[in-house]
Amino acid sequence: MQASQVKSASRAIEILEYFRLVQQERSMSEIAADLGYPQSSATVLLKTLINLGYLNFDRRARLYFPTPKVTSLGDWIPRKLFGTGEILDAMRDVHAATGEGIFIGSKNDIYLQYVQTMDSIHALRFHLDEGVIRPLTQSAAGWVLLSTVSDEKIDNLVRRANIATPSAQRVKVRDMMEKITEVRTNGYAVAENVPLEGGRSLCALLPATMQGQPVVLGMGGIMDRMRKNHDRYLNALLSAVRSVKVRDDFDVPIQIEL
Repeated sequence: MQASQVKSASRAIEILEYFRLVQQERSMSEIAADLGYPQSSATVLLKTLINLGYLNFDRRARLYFPTPKVTSLGDWIPRKLFGTGEILDAMRDVHAATGEGIFIGSKNDIYLQYVQTMDSIHALRFHLDEGVIRPLTQSAAGWVLLSTVSDEKIDNLVRRANIATPSAQRVKVRDMMEKITEVRTNGYAVAENVPLEGGRSLCALLPATMQGQPVVLGMGGIMDRMRKNHDRYLNALLSAVRSVKVRDDFDVPIQIEL
């Protein structure tokens, strides 16, 4: 595939993600300016998305907006991934008990990927976009996911993750093993200033897999507030994890490799 085709495909997806963020109509010039595209390229991409049925164009106002076809692309995915809804219920329970940002993450090769998120209700908070990936070594959720594989595989994953990580943030395998041993002992992970400066997160493994990969339930927020509420937050997290029963319609039970 030619580089120009790859760029066009990436930009088409970026346009749809752009509308998810702005959630209102936009003109071609606004889209091009906000995304940094040449107007000629933006025009072609927008026309293509209209022809495919993913965008609506109001010719009088000269504004674009997504059609329901965009929603239909992924409306089946939560049912496929989360089955009966126990995982989402667990998320909502922790969110109701803490008000912090809550997420479900899954292992995607050497990365943690945030599959589902719920924003914090607190005034001081961090925002996390669904779909974002981060090297497994760079978050408490990643440490929990690493704890499910053998020590030999951890060595390989950490070395590969370091390649995808800025040099200042790379970790030693020995240091990573110490964190993973702590996760295996405690049954959960705590991280401060990782991945976000001034933040703190709590994460625990769910008793299920997603497309054959382990799944973690976590929360994150401002460090001071998370520290003050540590015991209450941890109890809410572990209680939610225990409420999830291993279901065949979700996937298969997770098996920790030792």
